[in-house]
Amino acid sequence: MPAATRPSSSPLHRLAGPVALCTLVLTGCGAEVAGTAATVGKLQAEQASQARAQQQQIVEGLQKAQEAGVQRAADAAASAGQ
Repeated sequence: MPAATRPSSSPLHRLAGPVALCTLVLTGCGAEVAGTAATVGKLQAEQASQARAQQQQIVEGLQKAQEAGVQRAADAAASAGQ
């Protein structure tokens, strides 16, 4: 059989199929990892937003409690002075 018509048996030619398959598999994994990372990022952003809202509620509650305490102290001082 002449060399031009004989199938190539070089090591690189024999690896072309498995390399292509591995490339496709790894590309799919990369896309899945990127999608998972995006989902995790979105969830973390939502959690941070909820935490900020809760923090704001706590701060407002503490301010109201402080104002009420100041008012009670002022009322007590006024009652004691009568």
